[in-house]
Amino acid sequence: MVSVVRGVLKVINEKGVGGFIKHLREEGYMRCLLDGNLLQTKLHNIGATLIGVDKFGNLYYEKLDVQYGRHRWVEYAEKGRYNASQVPPEWHGWLHYVTDHTGDELLMLKPKRYGEEHRENFSGEGDAYIYHSKGHALNPGQRDWTRYQPWQPAKS
Repeated sequence: MVSVVRGVLKVINEKGVGGFIKHLREEGYMRCLLDGNLLQTKLHNIGATLIGVDKFGNLYYEKLDVQYGRHRWVEYAEKGRYNASQVPPEWHGWLHYVTDHTGDELLMLKPKRYGEEHRENFSGEGDAYIYHSKGHALNPGQRDWTRYQPWQPAKS
């Protein structure tokens, strides 16, 4: 909490009160009052360093004066619906402390011929993306189970 207050005072000193209010509007603080997760992320962003932006528009931050393991995070571009699969693999490594190279640095090192472009996982996002096994009642290509006969024990 102290770092939040310190960050707010720093912005007010740099931009003034009017500039601070303008900054709040530009950064989307007014929109996030109804979304607790987004508000918490925005408050946590105060005093943080923007490390980079990926091709989807996600913002990656780092704040070195907080506990290790909690000093790197992402602010998703799509505020209404977000999940971890929206982070591309090059930024995933930086975000989870696998590497200290940012996603932009890793993209420059990555050969173009390998791998596919990252796509987010749409599981559970409507019927088109839900997998149903062949025997599932909602599978349009459902197996015909009528050819199977129930086992009947021999009568003695």
